[in-house]
Amino acid sequence: MEAYLLDWANLLIRWLHLITGVAWIGASFYFVMLDNSLSKPAKDEDSARGVSGELWAVHGGGVYQSQKFLAGPQGEPLSEHLHWSKWEAYSTWLSGMGLLAIIYWFGANTYLIDQQVLPLTSLVAIAISIGFIVGGWLVYNTLCSVLKGKDTLLAVIIFIFVMLSDWVLFQLFSARAAYLHVGAMMGTIMVANVFFHIIPGQKSMVAEIRAGQTPDPKYGVIGKQRSVHNTYFTLPVLFIMISNHYPMTYSHEQGWLALGFIMMAGVLIRQYFVMRHRGNANKALPAIGVVLLLAMFVYLMPSTPDVDQSTKIGDSQIQQVISDRCVACHAVKPTQAGFVSPPLGLVLETSEQIKQNAVKISTTVQTRYMPLGNLTQMTDDERALIAGWYAQQQTN
Repeated sequence: MEAYLLDWANLLIRWLHLITGVAWIGASFYFVMLDNSLSKPAKDEDSARGVSGELWAVHGGGVYQSQKFLAGPQGEPLSEHLHWSKWEAYSTWLSGMGLLAIIYWFGANTYLIDQQVLPLTSLVAIAISIGFIVGGWLVYNTLCSVLKGKDTLLAVIIFIFVMLSDWVLFQLFSARAAYLHVGAMMGTIMVANVFFHIIPGQKSMVAEIRAGQTPDPKYGVIGKQRSVHNTYFTLPVLFIMISNHYPMTYSHEQGWLALGFIMMAGVLIRQYFVMRHRGNANKALPAIGVVLLLAMFVYLMPSTPDVDQSTKIGDSQIQQVISDRCVACHAVKPTQAGFVSPPLGLVLETSEQIKQNAVKISTTVQTRYMPLGNLTQMTDDERALIAGWYAQQQTN
């Protein structure tokens, strides 16, 4: 019953995470587009009111006019009906932490720890997990303070820091958990930017405007910097959110490096759209991003095993390996703790079921995605046996 309840909690929180994430990222993308698409006000009276830029747009059967006031409206009060874009961010982070707790903390022995990487206890692994998420924000925030005004250098060092964290996490956790924790660290930085800098700065600015004062420009400078960082983190974090479905990326022995190239491709593609909003798009940026992704496609491609055709690998041999290493989870009634049903509905109890799913078995075993965390201690010889068996199936 406990595992069943956790499955439902996983489903509902994941659904919430997706919904709030769409809302947050959608708002972020919209305001980046809006800010970079503003033109000089057409009317002198709008400029006199404090309008620094405007955008006319058509959507949903209507025409909209968006205007930006850098220091609030001049000669008129600031509206009391202000929309604050913050709860989308907070809800996304809270639901993401809920998923992290349910899957990777509660199920640490299955999803977080890989004994072949580092034999950690659950408590130690969870402590490291929390430490990386909190520590990532502290290091990033310190870098922003120390390198104030040196945005290019700051961006380079932040990327190096993320890549270093990526590599270290691969030396600590399972590959899948390592990817997830890079994303969790970056997502925490993003929401902390909103909570500790962007929203407090906006509140101070609004208070000064309503008090008839000229807003301190530092709030805009800091808020702009953190918002820019957030928008470049977005595509890498989105990839990491879906990466658990694609073990060929993180299960490679150099999966940390693959993640770095994929994240860089996301940054370049995002940069193209940011520049496009300004009217000076550089098509070389997405082209380089695509080249990086193609390079990863080639680099991560599994090698075809050399098969000794003179030695026939029998189905019974494979069934024995699957029975010993896989059926604890992939059975009608799993015996592995934490599973109430076979993952993805995949049952491997008979020879016919194994043959029917030969492609999936071979791929997940060769990429080391399965068994999860290698809980059942599948050996390299057994992995090679399955790869050879599948190759023989293809030649017959």
